[in-house]
Amino acid sequence: MSKKTHMHSAPEGVLRIIPLGGLGEIGKNMTVIEYGQDIIVVDMGSMFPHDDMPGVDLVIPDVAYLQENASRVRGYFVTHGHEDHIGAAPYVLGAAPAPVYATRLTSALIGLKLKEHHMIKQTELVEVEPGDTIVTGCFGVEFINVSHSIPGSCALAIHTPVGVVVHTGDFKIDYTPVAGQTTDFQRLAALGASGVKLLMADSTNVERPGYTMSERTVGETFEQLFSKAKDRIIIAMFASNVHRIQMVADAAIKHGRHLCLVGRSMVSVVKLSMQLGYINIPDGLLVEVDELDRFRDDQLVVLTTGSQGEPMSGLSRMAFQEHKRLEVRPSDMVIISATPIPGNEQSVSRVINRLVSQGAEVIYEALAEVHVSGHARQEELKLMHSLTRPEFFVPVHGETRHLYRHARLARDLGMAPDHVLIPQTGGVIELSAHEIRRAGTVQSGDLLVDGLGVGDIGESVLRDRKHLSEDGMLIVVLNFDRDTGELINGPDIISRGLVHAKDNEQLMEGAKDAVRKLLRQRSTEFLSTSALKEAIRDTLKRYLNDTIRRDPMILTIIA
Repeated sequence: MSKKTHMHSAPEGVLRIIPLGGLGEIGKNMTVIEYGQDIIVVDMGSMFPHDDMPGVDLVIPDVAYLQENASRVRGYFVTHGHEDHIGAAPYVLGAAPAPVYATRLTSALIGLKLKEHHMIKQTELVEVEPGDTIVTGCFGVEFINVSHSIPGSCALAIHTPVGVVVHTGDFKIDYTPVAGQTTDFQRLAALGASGVKLLMADSTNVERPGYTMSERTVGETFEQLFSKAKDRIIIAMFASNVHRIQMVADAAIKHGRHLCLVGRSMVSVVKLSMQLGYINIPDGLLVEVDELDRFRDDQLVVLTTGSQGEPMSGLSRMAFQEHKRLEVRPSDMVIISATPIPGNEQSVSRVINRLVSQGAEVIYEALAEVHVSGHARQEELKLMHSLTRPEFFVPVHGETRHLYRHARLARDLGMAPDHVLIPQTGGVIELSAHEIRRAGTVQSGDLLVDGLGVGDIGESVLRDRKHLSEDGMLIVVLNFDRDTGELINGPDIISRGLVHAKDNEQLMEGAKDAVRKLLRQRSTEFLSTSALKEAIRDTLKRYLNDTIRRDPMILTIIA
């Protein structure tokens, strides 16, 4: 977490840009833009927890800076409806309320989250169309259609007193999109011709040469796999990948299969998309999980969450035989229609290995074109730079190596090195008429969401959880007479996650003997309960280290 620095409003003639997430990581995208007394925010994203965050449900940006300046926040402008851009919305809006501007599907997906948190009534959710410009404070924010893997994706042209800032959001150049319009080259070129002060562009795929394939490629692969499959087909993907869900439904219709949705987010997003007209599924195609036994396996397609190996997702529970109604069979074809987000590779690999060990045929990106990225590769990024012709450039959305590689690409295209700045989370960027520079930091970092708790889990809690998961726990219970100080009961020792039950008895007896020996030697130096607990902990640590070379968490309860 960066050091907290109090920031006054931006001085006259200076635009401040403060990324609160999405840098040095994939996810948690959020950027503050301010001029004078006015602040706007681009996106409110969340991120999957890392492996070293046991028990954490969600990671969101630290928005203390927005909370301190809530009265200056004029609005939130959301580029599209993926979780890494809208997942933190309820938490951010609870800290610093302001109107939210987004296209139709994005707005509806944010609305689902706000309803779950009982915030929909107190939030002004404004639906916009590509081409609309919202004027708020000193800013005019223009929504520009771009191709991505979800409908309603937009770049933003932010008209400021310093000049135009183009924020691409997530985009790619898809000349044959499944639905919707292509990226609006004409408008981007017009902005470039009139003058773009700063370009902030997606860096996720900057290491990959060439062009990203069209989403239609996946539809062609689905057609081939459906023709090949002899029994049940199980497909895992992001619930928000609306175009791809439609392609699955189309393939199911063509091959005489019924479609079953598994996973709360999959069911809710498909239902919402059908209501809005983004997905067209005819009556009778959808079946409930409880109805699957009515059909032969060759009449079924199961569409589920879990493409990232999330432990509680539909696919993971099926793979590890923990799903109440579905289990994987050797005759199943399982298609994972996604690529692992950095940090999720091991989780995805575990799920694939588990599925393969159960005899299923597993198809994933390395074996077939069952996924294409929604992010621009090098040639598409060059086109974006060429169209907008920015004076200054800041790479966003990517790990550190992606940001540095994108900065190099900009310099290779002829941009002066001092006009390219690599940002940092919480780092303040100041843009004036002739200069871009760093200008201090604000409080930033990760807030961890666990159940209903937000930010109440810190490093110490994570260390304890990791300690427990790796080494187990030993609990010592002692009961003393309050008046005489004599031992009445104990020591009783309980272990969890330390050794197998059959090895436990002898080890526990040895631990009890070590505590009894300590108590027999106890003298007036043990005047306090805390001192006694510390002595017992040290004694047991030595005993366990000498006996089994392990270091569990030790808790002592003295009554």
